[in-house]
Amino acid sequence: MMLISAESGWDLLSRSLFDDSFAGIHQLEWFDWSLLIPYFLILSILSIYGVHRYEVIRTYLRHRTKLRTMPDRTFEQLPPVTIQLPLYNERYVVERLLEAVCRIDYPRDLLQIQVLDDSTDETHPFTGRLVGEWAARGYPIEYHHRENREGFKAGALQEGLKSATGELVAIFDADFVPPRDFLTRTVGFFTDPQVGVVQSRWTYLNRDSSLLTEVQAMLLDAHFVLEHAARCGRGLFFNFNGTAGILRRSMIEDAGGWQHDTLTEDSDLSYRAQLKGWRFVYVPDVECPSELPADTYAFQVQQSRWAKGLTQVARKLLPTILRAPIPLRTKVEAFLHLTPNIAYPLMLALSALMLPVMIVRFYMGWFQMVTVDLPLIIASFWSISVFYVFAQKELSPGSWKKSILLLPFLIAAGIGLTVSNTRAVLEALLGVQTAFVRTPKFALGGQRGNVRAVRYRSRSGWLPYIELGIGSYFVVMVLFAIDTYNFFAIPFLLLFVSGYYWAGFSTLYQEWRARMRWKEQVAAPAAQTRRVSG
Repeated sequence: MMLISAESGWDLLSRSLFDDSFAGIHQLEWFDWSLLIPYFLILSILSIYGVHRYEVIRTYLRHRTKLRTMPDRTFEQLPPVTIQLPLYNERYVVERLLEAVCRIDYPRDLLQIQVLDDSTDETHPFTGRLVGEWAARGYPIEYHHRENREGFKAGALQEGLKSATGELVAIFDADFVPPRDFLTRTVGFFTDPQVGVVQSRWTYLNRDSSLLTEVQAMLLDAHFVLEHAARCGRGLFFNFNGTAGILRRSMIEDAGGWQHDTLTEDSDLSYRAQLKGWRFVYVPDVECPSELPADTYAFQVQQSRWAKGLTQVARKLLPTILRAPIPLRTKVEAFLHLTPNIAYPLMLALSALMLPVMIVRFYMGWFQMVTVDLPLIIASFWSISVFYVFAQKELSPGSWKKSILLLPFLIAAGIGLTVSNTRAVLEALLGVQTAFVRTPKFALGGQRGNVRAVRYRSRSGWLPYIELGIGSYFVVMVLFAIDTYNFFAIPFLLLFVSGYYWAGFSTLYQEWRARMRWKEQVAAPAAQTRRVSG
């Protein structure tokens, strides 16, 4: 009696909860363990990538001051520069692109502008005519059109190098609007003969046009503000982003040229070049505006292309990277940089396991939830919130708090990518080759921009229906959580419901609106013709 009375009420409660939790564990059968083991294994792997986000922040804070804003020296004689503009069916943005590029401040006798057009629609004659007009005004611009699209963007860039005259090569995708001083602020870094690439930071012309574009901007900001800065400042490998950057031609050739066996030829070349000893420089103060995808499916197409391409690069180069005579820290960072998209199939598997695991764990105490689940959730999911909000704080110290309100939408958007990116990652791992699928851009502006979106819109097929089915599966989980009084799980489950439903319903709605606009475009000329003939 004395022993019992000496124990505090809290000790008795803790021991009771502890015993109840482990009593629940001892009652588990082999089938239960067959669910719990893969469930916690997946959470543990996701936690590794979550902890890495915290490490990126730590590395950024320690090394951000090492980023260079100005080159150490300047050229006595400026080097010749070739600007390459790869195009494919970019009718609505090409005019804006050519005007911006032709206005770039650089001696014309040292500049060559190559328009590398693989278009199969009216972009081809339209762009050819525009190039002719700029050339007639004295600008050093030339037009190249291919009939076959062999190698897609990488093939076009490699083909352009055959007639390139520049020692340095700047590349801009069709939706970018390079600033007038882009070359004058980047060329000087190449006075260092070991520098192979200078990458600028992307900004976004249509960032505030919708909730979707705001979320996309947050996702990309974290990459440019934190990841690039941390890797460059620490001296680790990082990637050229395929556009808004400038490369040394001899580096491209030394690394083996542009290769098209992956969908992210930029990351492929980046790692091959850095393994050869070339240095990359990131200059966040040089901003290059671009256009974000305007609808859900275009966003998914872009993200799945990047997910597949980066996984292809991992499959192609990781064995070489891991055997290379480079520091272990560089190898680890390269592995984590090239493989994060494995999280998407793991998330899909986690989604499938969640309901049966909830049923299996119904009789377990909350002590186990706190000691096992909470650390894993903090590592895997809370890191997302910290990562993206911190990036906004660094980028916009006066207005970053708005990003906190956008977090649920950002997480939901990430969940909405799960199905499409899972397919992309599995195709990459299995060696399934697919064509380069472009992300259409429209030089957005009012109703005109909305009508433009009809022409280049891709059909989503079965994807939104699968997303709606998975969202409904999570609705069942929410109902089960309510029925079993597991109220703490409900907000987490609702994020999955909203993510899958948002992806599915928004895609179907946008496609329906596109069909309606297309009918209006077809019906209006027909009605006009009837009036004239009448």
